Amino acid sequence: MTSDATPGRDGTFPALPLAGMRVLELSSFVAAPLGGMTLAQLGADVVRVDPIGGAPDHTRWPLAPSGTSLYWAGLNKGKRSITVDLRSGEGKKLVTRLVTESGPDGGIVLTNAVGRTWLEYEALVKHRPDLVHVRVEGHYDGTPAVDYTVNAAVGFPMVTGPEGHADPVNHVLPAWDIACGLYAALGILSADRRRRITGQGQRMTVALYDVALAMAGNLGFLAEAQVNRVVRKRLGNYLYGGFARDFATSDGGRVMVCALTARHWADLLRVTGMRDVVAALEQSLGVDFGSEDDRFEYREVLAGLLSRWFARHDLAQVRAELAGSSLLWSVYNTFTDLVGDDLIARNPMIDVIDQPGVGRHLAPGIPLALGQGPRASGLRAPVLGEHTVEVLTGTLGLSGGDVSELVRKGVVGPLPTAEELASASASTS
Repeated sequence: MTSDATPGRDGTFPALPLAGMRVLELSSFVAAPLGGMTLAQLGADVVRVDPIGGAPDHTRWPLAPSGTSLYWAGLNKGKRSITVDLRSGEGKKLVTRLVTESGPDGGIVLTNAVGRTWLEYEALVKHRPDLVHVRVEGHYDGTPAVDYTVNAAVGFPMVTGPEGHADPVNHVLPAWDIACGLYAALGILSADRRRRITGQGQRMTVALYDVALAMAGNLGFLAEAQVNRVVRKRLGNYLYGGFARDFATSDGGRVMVCALTARHWADLLRVTGMRDVVAALEQSLGVDFGSEDDRFEYREVLAGLLSRWFARHDLAQVRAELAGSSLLWSVYNTFTDLVGDDLIARNPMIDVIDQPGVGRHLAPGIPLALGQGPRASGLRAPVLGEHTVEVLTGTLGLSGGDVSELVRKGVVGPLPTAEELASASASTS
């Protein structure tokens, strides 16, 4: 990754945009860790503080054969890791010092922890007046929620799934967690900018439910229900308000095709050889299929006609025909298909990293392209507690003996074994 289009005279790229920023993250699961990882991939020094033994997400599925969480490794790339007894008075003081003594570019906290009054803005700002504190919550009033419960509450599972299906259909993608994590990162950046101008810190919260509710409103779902008094129906794989759906090929393949514009629609008719048939249907019905509204209203009739063409061609033939058109389309892939695709391996965002406990595997950098330099970061996730000595000596000025004493007393977690650190070092080189 790079923040500039061209390298310097020495052949290296300039520092990433957030180089120098220091963030303390106390989090678990998706939203807050994603926010921290986004900042880390942009160059910030993000130190994740976990309880001794790891937070609840440290062993979450999916797991590598070794038992290492692929989930945890995927959401914590590029961070440093320390473990602290967050229930002890000495442990709380240690974390507070990491916030208050982290220099002018520090004093930034990202968390989704609840019930820890010592970690809240009101407690920490007493020690650091320019504190930037962003907390991810379930609801705006502080009550808990997760993506699945928020999705259910906002209504999306009731419009997801096949037409006529009676039960709710949950989506496996944690969309609100993802958006919430990116909002958290955006909040930190905006608060830090304000602090640099005014010298004042900022308290921010972002609620998972609010993110989902805002998007339901932004997409017009709420207004449709209130103003139009419409109860949105399930449509299966059709696109609401336009023409798009999946089609099966003669050899069992399946392709998603989207004809969003008049040009797309014209190309779909040309590729399938259905111009004359559809024109006759237009005339008999007195409609204009160049209009998105009419294409949606008669979607099932049109899909029935078009599906015959797809059913007469195998997947390779369909690929070849659609490739020369303006249509938006894709073959349906499994994750297994995806990791075996050479196009994925050649994507400049993708790198091969060697994660301790996992081994060598494809891993993404940040989706944001920064100029024309390399986007893949090569950053792996830390071994739990890997940077305890480094962080405490470098940030707080403690000696190695001081850290050993904290380990002996159980204030900070046991340091990774020599074998774990050797594995981590080998995977970094």
